[in-house]
Amino acid sequence: MKEKLKELTKDTAIYGISTMLGRFLNFILVPFYTNVFSPADYGVVILVYSYIALFNIIFIYGMDAAFLKYSAFKDVGDEKDNFSTPYFSVLLTSIFIGGMLIFLQKPIAEFVELKSNLNYIITLTALILFVDANVVIPFLKLRLEKKAKLFSLIKILSIVFNITLNVFLILKLKWGIEAIFISNLAASVLSFLLLTPTILKNIKFSFHKVLFNRLLKFGLPYLPAGLGMMLVQVIDAPILEKLTDVDTVGIYKANYKLGIFMMLFVNMFQYAWQPFFLTNAKEENAKELFSKVLIYFTIIGSLMLVLLSLFISDIVQINLFGYSIIGSKFWEGLYIVPVILLAYLFNGLYVVFSAGIYIEEKSIYAPLVAGLGALTNIVANYILIPQLNIMGAALATLLSYIVMASGYYIVTQRFYKINYDYLKLAKITLAVTFVGTVYYLLMYGGFLLIYYKIILAIIFIAYIFMQVFEKSEMNFIKTKLLRR
Repeated sequence: MKEKLKELTKDTAIYGISTMLGRFLNFILVPFYTNVFSPADYGVVILVYSYIALFNIIFIYGMDAAFLKYSAFKDVGDEKDNFSTPYFSVLLTSIFIGGMLIFLQKPIAEFVELKSNLNYIITLTALILFVDANVVIPFLKLRLEKKAKLFSLIKILSIVFNITLNVFLILKLKWGIEAIFISNLAASVLSFLLLTPTILKNIKFSFHKVLFNRLLKFGLPYLPAGLGMMLVQVIDAPILEKLTDVDTVGIYKANYKLGIFMMLFVNMFQYAWQPFFLTNAKEENAKELFSKVLIYFTIIGSLMLVLLSLFISDIVQINLFGYSIIGSKFWEGLYIVPVILLAYLFNGLYVVFSAGIYIEEKSIYAPLVAGLGALTNIVANYILIPQLNIMGAALATLLSYIVMASGYYIVTQRFYKINYDYLKLAKITLAVTFVGTVYYLLMYGGFLLIYYKIILAIIFIAYIFMQVFEKSEMNFIKTKLLRR
């Protein structure tokens, strides 16, 4: 078991370093935008990208999940069949959907309330969606082949190119928000070009009908599931704009993006977790192994949650070369960040519980769980935003992730029961609840001073090490990690 956990840790580290670097480089655009653009302009960008996120799911319609499943086991067709069939399927449908978006750009621009001189942003958006859809399968192929370094290199090069072009177009040429979409498209094309050797190596100019039917049967339920999941992440922006204004959207999403630190952890774990549980599902001790993974994931995630929540307001005010992490016009929304971090932690639990869905091929439940999460998010947004403003939107996001994580837990326990260590999970939950309660009491009372934060952090860390870690684990930390 230790070797298996070591393998997962190694892959997580490779994806983690590259993902953290890539996301951090991409995150640089947040302070850049919030220090250059007004909350209203930034709010427009956020709204358009909310719709892009939704259409990304439509363009891929579950073929990513289906490709992972059938390419890993190769139950139908050969190696190239399992690459070419989903790739050509996505290529053809993305041509059609992208063409429709370009044809209908004027009414779409009116719907998202773009200025008439920015209608061409819809065309740029359609092209971004097209290119991004057609690199999904090649990127997944690299993951299955455990080519984490190549995967990471392409991602980072694309992000660096995107950032560089953004800075040049906005600062040097004085372009407006259209520069953001042009830079994104150029970076997406770069990724496609760098993936061309992978595509040519694995492509086969044929279409396996039996495999295609299997792919659709498994993958299509992930379309509504993916839409539901994405609605949880982006629907708050359009609803918030309708109930308040575009400035509020800009402030809310700028602070929402500070959840990137937890999102990074969840994403890098997910990159390694999916191939890991698929290749180890048939091992005799698989369920015991997966139970350990949940505990370690929760411990690390909870430590990140508490430490970031306590010190995020101090971090964002650090001034580097005249820029803060987010512009001072956006600081009024910092109080939502702990809620967003907790929401992303529950998203991570959702990812952990997804193993049973894949292994037992119960993808039919994915849209039901995601749909319930999306419904929770929409209803909660409409109820809470008028009462609590942006905190209402943040709480709606948290509630929806809790619902989805709980839904996946219930489904997987029914079909792929795992005996988790509930006592340890309860201890972690108790500690997080204590710190969170004290944090908000001090904040609203005006007593959230730096030394109180340090005391809370020390109490939490000490509790985790004394009450959650076992003696053998503590000895390992003392003899291996601390010695190094």
